[in-house]
Amino acid sequence: MKRIRLSLFTWLAYAVTCGSAHAEIYKSVDENGHVTYSNVPSKGAIKLEIDPPPPATTAAPKPKAQATPSNFPRVDSQTQKKRDDQRKKILLEELEAEKAALEEAKKAYAEGESKPEVYRGANGKTYRNVAKFEEKMQRLQADVDAHERNVQLLQKELEAFK
Repeated sequence: MKRIRLSLFTWLAYAVTCGSAHAEIYKSVDENGHVTYSNVPSKGAIKLEIDPPPPATTAAPKPKAQATPSNFPRVDSQTQKKRDDQRKKILLEELEAEKAALEEAKKAYAEGESKPEVYRGANGKTYRNVAKFEEKMQRLQADVDAHERNVQLLQKELEAFK
């Protein structure tokens, strides 16, 4: 029963949303309360009046620009300049800190690369633990990549002040 309703609902939704096809839709309810939709009229069926959907547009309409309310708080240019200067100073400090952190991350990567992970076997021989080494190097590389991204983003942010 649910499957019939679902397929009928799906068919109805398809018929309603299909812009190029137009069909008359009839709805009937039997003595058990089961609803049936059809494009063929039957005894006791009611014809549904469904408006076709509007034609699809390729682009969403642009929202209209709204004027700033008169009671909206305003900042004078001198205050804004001070705020911008403060923000630029903070960004420059962060950039220097990120560059230093990037250099440290690169050093840690080079150091990690030169020290392979090893373990001593039951026979007394030393073996390389390749999986552990690769995991360590991935972690170190991710750290380098994160600092490089941060430096790039800070530089991009500072370009707005030029």
